[in-house]
Amino acid sequence: MSDLDRFPKPAATVDLVLMTMRDARLTVLLQQRAADPFVGQWALPGGFVRVEEGLDEAAERILTEKARMQGAWIEQLYTFGAPGRDPRGRVITVAYFALLPRARFDAAMEATDDLALAALEVPWQGETGGPIKAVSASGEALSLAFDHGDILALAVKRLRGKLDYTEIGFALLSDRFTLRELQDVHEAILGRSLNKPAFRRRMLERGWLDSTGKRETGTGFRPAELYRLKSRKG
Repeated sequence: MSDLDRFPKPAATVDLVLMTMRDARLTVLLQQRAADPFVGQWALPGGFVRVEEGLDEAAERILTEKARMQGAWIEQLYTFGAPGRDPRGRVITVAYFALLPRARFDAAMEATDDLALAALEVPWQGETGGPIKAVSASGEALSLAFDHGDILALAVKRLRGKLDYTEIGFALLSDRFTLRELQDVHEAILGRSLNKPAFRRRMLERGWLDSTGKRETGTGFRPAELYRLKSRKG
């Protein structure tokens, strides 16, 4: 008997935190569970890791099979392993995280009726942390399965922490965007209003943006200038 045989074998799962913007609010893709435990409740798209696959492989498979997406860049967020997090037994999950433009979610939700976007209500400021709510398009608070509320809370905390010094927020924008749209993203993530002149001055002075020399179309007011992220150029 090897040393490995002396220890119980926990199961491993992968859960995907896939976020976007809807109606100027930070939202997440959820899947309604069709089986116990937590049948009828909402969960992050996820599944068990197969014996023959690595964690990243499992995440890519679940992205395709459960979230109905392909080619999204995802990164590991955190590993959640509280002993009682799954009533079926000892299950450790690795959460993966991605920010994606809204258009990527439309086709996924058209392919199946068990996926939905839920807005996130975050009652705490900054990176304090704490409970959050997921709310349906009709304003109904959704019951979340397992510890997925904790996973979402950590994702928001991590996102807020990285927003000011990385380009992460631009993942929620199209290749060309206005400064108004960029401010909408920052306000949705931070959960508070920002001073318009100060925000625009800070973004322009940071050196991340290039003016495209063009303006938005299809608007009833004075069209705003369009920008792009320098690192996306070409």
